[in-house]
This record gives sequence, structure tokens and C-alpha cells, in this order.
Amino acid sequence: MDIITHKTISTRLCGTPVSVENGASRVSLETDKEMAVDDFGLVHGGFVFGLADHAAMIAVNHPNVVLGAAGVKFLKPVRAGQTIIADAKVLDRQGRKQIVSVDVLSGDDTVFSGEFTCFTLDNHVLAPSGS
Repeated sequence: MDIITHKTISTRLCGTPVSVENGASRVSLETDKEMAVDDFGLVHGGFVFGLADHAAMIAVNHPNVVLGAAGVKFLKPVRAGQTIIADAKVLDRQGRKQIVSVDVLSGDDTVFSGEFTCFTLDNHVLAPSGS
């Protein structure tokens, strides 16, 4: 299945798609020291969230998908150098609104879990009105 959304996103910062199918995706991110916030190598949560968001957008896979809301839990720390994998699945579709569940794993450990509320729009969110 072709990915038709977020085509120019930085895969280095937000992850590389591994698989995509109707209503589901898997995205992998190799974390590095530039993502760390301290000498312990703790990866900033924004990179973990960005990976999860990227996976959610690909699971919806619409050219004009946007994130409306997210309820998330950071369950375990991520250390620079770890590869983390986001698994996303559309749980519910209600017209333009889709609820997507995303779990991020490091090995066998779930490090992040969230529910993303996504909306598909007729036009790009930044397109001039009436376009």
C-alpha cells in the first residue's frame, strides 16, 4: 500500500515506515545523541511523540489528515542509541474523525502508549479558504 500522507517528513527525526496497510502502520526510529537531553542519554519525549504521531498519520493515510487531540502516557525512558518501533491501528472511524491507538516499543518493552484523534479534511489545513 502506498503512503499518501506526510511525504516530506524527516524520517531521521520522526521515523521510517516499515509497513502500512489499511488502518495500520509500523514506523521505526533510531534514536541518537542529538535527541538526548542530558549526559545520561535520555531521549526527549518530543521525539517519541513525533514517532507515534507519524505512525498514526500513516495508519489513517489520507493526504489531508491532521491531529486534533492526543491522550498519551510515557511509560519508560528511552536512551539515545535505542531503536524504537511505533505500531498504530485505527480503532474507530466516525466520518472525518478517526481514533488511532499507538504503542511504541523498545525491544519487548512498551515505552509509550497513546490514543490519537485524527481528522481528514477536504483541503490542506494551510490552504487558503475556498481552495
